[in-house]
Amino acid sequence: MRWRGMDGHCDILIIGGGMAGLSAATALATAGQRIIVLDKGRGPGGRMAARRAEIGGEQVGFDHGAQYFTARDPAFREAVAAWEAAGVAAPWPAAGKDAWVGTPGMNACVKAMAEALDVRWGVRAERVERNGAIWRIATGDQSFTAVTVLVAVPAEQAAVLLAEPAPELAALAASVTSAPCWAVMAGFNAGLPIAADTYRSETGPVSWAARNSAKPGRSGVETWVIHASPARSRELIDLPKEDVAQILLADFFAVTGAAPAAPQHCDAHRWLYALPQALSGDGARFDAGLRIGIAGDYLHSPRVEGAWLSGRALAQAMLQERVASTS
Repeated sequence: MRWRGMDGHCDILIIGGGMAGLSAATALATAGQRIIVLDKGRGPGGRMAARRAEIGGEQVGFDHGAQYFTARDPAFREAVAAWEAAGVAAPWPAAGKDAWVGTPGMNACVKAMAEALDVRWGVRAERVERNGAIWRIATGDQSFTAVTVLVAVPAEQAAVLLAEPAPELAALAASVTSAPCWAVMAGFNAGLPIAADTYRSETGPVSWAARNSAKPGRSGVETWVIHASPARSRELIDLPKEDVAQILLADFFAVTGAAPAAPQHCDAHRWLYALPQALSGDGARFDAGLRIGIAGDYLHSPRVEGAWLSGRALAQAMLQERVASTS
């Protein structure tokens, strides 16, 4: 955590420290303004989160959110090349010829971006209010003020947060629907008799499964991450995670044909807003009059690359508006 000043005022405050928010912050940092990023999570990740667990006395990691990312846009390819050079990203051919993962966990790329910025982890933005020409952001036990606010959280959360201060942006975010995804993290004391390191299907209860321990930069016991399909996730949406873990583990063995094995570790996580139906447009929206904007994969494409490009587009929109207003 990097704190560059204990007062709560900045030029630009960004709500959301995931890929979109940090992409915007990185692009804006070169403009010389003071930027603070708030994120409710305990550390870097967002939907690129990684979780650690102790299995048989050994610490292992699970990428329980995004499993990999692609790099097709030239600007994003340049960013990925820099991550690879820094040792925080590597190709993962098992997921496709253009697949990349963070190393040693998917959150490594986000962590590397955050280290160069002023990010306040564990701080939830609860209310955004306009006070004259200044924005006030309440977080419960403290508040921040800023000239400009950028919101880079899932569409459903942005719609609630912006309902009063920026109703047009809130309505846009509210028009997005996202599919949920239950993720299961399982560790075994021996390798499973499954030849491929990945499984994917557009039908059936399991849409994706990956031998997490086979990804670049990983080691240790046999670990798997299993993602339920959107339909299966909806069926199980309100069940306790312990029940979901057992159901999806059984689904996994059924679809792969492997003999069921008892895991040493098994946990589940519910992603309520895993797969947004992206809106068409230029990737971000910025209201120059109110000095507030939104970014996220739902404004570009539901991929890690889409989130990065959306954050960058929001930063560019801000910078172009500044040039226009001074010319």
